[in-house]
Amino acid sequence: MSQPLLSVQDLVVDYGAFRAVDGVSFSVERGTTLAVVGESGCGKSTVARSLVRLLTPTSGRIVLDGTDLAQLPERRLRPLRRKVQMVFQDPYGSLDPHLTAEQIVAEPLRELPRADRSKEAARLLDAVGLPTSALRRRPAEFSGGQRQRIGIARALATSPELLVCDEATSALDVSVQAQVLDLLTELQAERGLTYLFISHNLGVVRQISQRIVVMRAGRIVESGATADVLRAPAEEYTRALRQAALDPTAMRGRKPRDVVRQLQAAGA
Repeated sequence: MSQPLLSVQDLVVDYGAFRAVDGVSFSVERGTTLAVVGESGCGKSTVARSLVRLLTPTSGRIVLDGTDLAQLPERRLRPLRRKVQMVFQDPYGSLDPHLTAEQIVAEPLRELPRADRSKEAARLLDAVGLPTSALRRRPAEFSGGQRQRIGIARALATSPELLVCDEATSALDVSVQAQVLDLLTELQAERGLTYLFISHNLGVVRQISQRIVVMRAGRIVESGATADVLRAPAEEYTRALRQAALDPTAMRGRKPRDVVRQLQAAGA
């Protein structure tokens, strides 16, 4: 069997005296999607930020395509950042409001001549379903779903192997959310992308992932094939998450109202 694209081993992340992630281990096979789920504050977004080295782990290994990224100095990390990119939760806050869509998407391509950057930005925006007329428009002129498409195009600019999607659909309404999920599925099929998908929406997770890990208080409490875990959870905590998806009044942690609507509509 081939080696997984990503292997996380005994990952620990501390914020001062607080341990946000405590000995987390998992792997993601090439061309597949692993979902990481759990209530607010369980550590799933900290894991995501560690994988793209927006955070430096306290200890553990993050092996991407054979290279451990966990403690690499920035000088050695920089050329490897092309292999792993992140799609953020907030399509309103993750784009520079002063730049055009073309400039945002072309930003990671600074080593190319300007004409080539513009051509590639147009190609990427087309790949995520936005018209040529979008090139000169700024983020405020787009809907939430369109902004998230721009964020995905920007993430694709470096031809990454792994996309880390941190609640990438949770700020979108249900119909737009479905469109973005379809886009991610199409891009994965076309480009052989590997996804780590952070979410608390079990309906979304069921749709997009093949495998799942469930986190609680910084640790993994259950993992397995998505269909199996969601159909018959082995752990009481996972059963509680599933019940929370069916009954939003049981949800713990801070959740925006639109996420509650998404859970109800998804029928998780």
